[in-house]
Amino acid sequence: MKQGKATGLREKLDRTFYPDVGRNWDDSLFREYLLRRITPESVVLDLGAGAGVVAQMNFRNECRRICGVDPDPRVVDNPYLHEGKVSFGENLPYPDATFDVVFCDNVMEHLDNPVAVLSEVARVLQPGGYFLWKTPNKLHYVPLLASLTPTRFHQFINKKRGRDESDTFPTRYKANRPAAVSRICKASGLEMTDYRLVESRPEYTRISAPIYVFGILYERLVNSTNLFRHFRVLFMGEARKPR
Repeated sequence: MKQGKATGLREKLDRTFYPDVGRNWDDSLFREYLLRRITPESVVLDLGAGAGVVAQMNFRNECRRICGVDPDPRVVDNPYLHEGKVSFGENLPYPDATFDVVFCDNVMEHLDNPVAVLSEVARVLQPGGYFLWKTPNKLHYVPLLASLTPTRFHQFINKKRGRDESDTFPTRYKANRPAAVSRICKASGLEMTDYRLVESRPEYTRISAPIYVFGILYERLVNSTNLFRHFRVLFMGEARKPR
């Protein structure tokens, strides 16, 4: 009964404050961001493609060819890819200048050596090609708390949110601020050309109504003025390889 009341209150808060926000709103937003650069003729690489559990990252019908790499062997059977290969980002198994677009969805926070990975991205990109990413912003309270807690705790929270434990990985947060990524891009042979910081429905706080209220108040605060934009949760951006 208590659980039912809590769920009902959460749904009421959803309807009141976020009536137009759907599940995986961040991935939907990133998909729109990517489709600015992906064309029917594009050859695309999904860096950290995994098993293919996020429907918004399915671009098979939007481009000429999409490949994916991930250390998780499930990438080979990812239904969103024309080809999946098991590999780490520091050693991409493709020739120079293979791709028009490389993207990663919630991968940057896991990188141990972001300069090595982005240098490989620059190598496999065509001149003038784009690298795009979506990742948590390091200054948001969720990454700050994640930095102080073990992976098992992250798995517990994500399980509460409906995500399988096998899809929760250790975080590093070495490439999760605009200034840091701009420096990393420059060191890797890329030029950061755009970034956006976004806060919307606070997904991680929806596990209980009282915590959800805190998340709503925080969202309203950081969206009230651009002075607080660097504390928003979502960091999306793009970099280009010079021609």
